[in-house]
Amino acid sequence: MDNGWVMDDAARQPEWVWYVSYGSNMARRRFDCYLSGGTPPGAQRIYPGCRNRTAPTRIRPCSIPGGVYFATYSPVWNGGRAFLDVALPETTPATAYLITAGQFADVAAQEMYRDPGADVDLRAVLTNGRDQLGPGRYETLQYLGNVDGYPLLTFTAPWSAADVEPVPPSAAYLRMLAIGLRDTHGWTVADTAEHLAHRPGARGNWTAGSIAAAISS
Repeated sequence: MDNGWVMDDAARQPEWVWYVSYGSNMARRRFDCYLSGGTPPGAQRIYPGCRNRTAPTRIRPCSIPGGVYFATYSPVWNGGRAFLDVALPETTPATAYLITAGQFADVAAQEMYRDPGADVDLRAVLTNGRDQLGPGRYETLQYLGNVDGYPLLTFTAPWSAADVEPVPPSAAYLRMLAIGLRDTHGWTVADTAEHLAHRPGARGNWTAGSIAAAISS
């Protein structure tokens, strides 16, 4: 992975990007609802889908800098949401989807409970590494490097893990994360449970054993 951006490339809007999911969208069947519309298994919301409903051109596992923590309350999942703090001294397993810049903008809009339809200027995040579009929980874009000539982009909260109260995730949310880690990275139940049990928000509320039982049910 190339973790340095090229200034000449950052000066222009890309046509294609890797959307990097470190949360429930690691599971392909859930992410498909963001593209084509629908209600993912275990969720409580109908997603409108993207303007362009074409499937990702490529899908690949990746490891990204920073750590995941659970915070704020999701009415979709009835528990804490996953956020990425790139300042944490860890690496995080993730799934990268090669999609158009317009699809990326529509996915970001749906994460903020907005209707898709407006493009996002990505030149600032590619130049500066980070671009806060608003104060909302997933309105901060984060650049994570390049793979095969396309930028790796995700969105997270504007705050850090230390600035917010951790909130335990629900069993349904943990199951969706487990599906993504299994499908993309080939992780076992035991590996997944051990990893998730140490995330802030899960730590102290879930054990590796209780997570293993929840994601196996």
